[in-house]
Amino acid sequence: MPARERRAVVCLGLLVSLVTTALPTWAQQVLRIGAIPDQNPERLNRLYGVLAKQLSSDLKVPVRYVPVSNYPAAVTAFRTGSLDLVWFGGLTGVQARLQTPGAKVLAQRDIDAKFRSVFIANTASGLKPISSQKQLTTLRGKRFTFGSESSTSGRLMPQYFLQQAGVSPSQFAGGRPGFSKSHDATIALVQSGSYQAGALNEQVWSTAVNEGRVDPRKVRVIWRTPTYVDYHWVVRPGLDQRFGKGFTTRLQKALLNIDRTTANGKTILELFAAGSFIPAKDSQYQSIEQVGRQLGKIR
Repeated sequence: MPARERRAVVCLGLLVSLVTTALPTWAQQVLRIGAIPDQNPERLNRLYGVLAKQLSSDLKVPVRYVPVSNYPAAVTAFRTGSLDLVWFGGLTGVQARLQTPGAKVLAQRDIDAKFRSVFIANTASGLKPISSQKQLTTLRGKRFTFGSESSTSGRLMPQYFLQQAGVSPSQFAGGRPGFSKSHDATIALVQSGSYQAGALNEQVWSTAVNEGRVDPRKVRVIWRTPTYVDYHWVVRPGLDQRFGKGFTTRLQKALLNIDRTTANGKTILELFAAGSFIPAKDSQYQSIEQVGRQLGKIR
């Protein structure tokens, strides 16, 4: 390479180095978002891929979705700083905030303030629709599955309502329940007859029915729980130092401003099965923390 070209290359390298050094710290940061893996990975990748693009456009920073393998992994990644913003269920959100001082709740869906679980049964199980909580005793001796062990709607609250009715996990067939690991899997396992009954998130059930993924000849809802508070966005502390003053507030506004008037907004809200995101706060989840401690999921 001639001397003139070598000098040009060196100068260009120095210029790039100077520009990069001059950039504010936030311009070199990536906002990492995640979620509990409560549905199949293909659906989650699509949902959070679209959301990441929307947030990146609104906030003018790179946003990347980082999938995790299970519910505890989401809590751990949040605690260690591998994830900055996470879509948690009620229980995992409480666990994450207890393990990460300064973390706070930003928002929830309009359906999360009064959420429900559904108990479903294989039609060949002999289980009939339940008209009162006391009739949950008919599940004793049945092959029963929860979702993830840390799921609020797929395990914590269903187990709480079972306990109120006098049914313990040891009373299911085999002396223990199954754990399908996701709401979609619970539907599939009960529909196939691998389990006679199970509990899951009502929103996932409704979506599966609407998309034709449920065979009503094989599986049906036998009981809907009372309402409770569930899913929410939780953000790590310190984002204002990384991305600039007021960033956390801007992030919350970006979530709350997602609406159906734009193509991306419509897609995001449809995938979240929500009409909108609404403000939420830590105190709303005190009841979930109490149930979590009562059932030994929070110590």
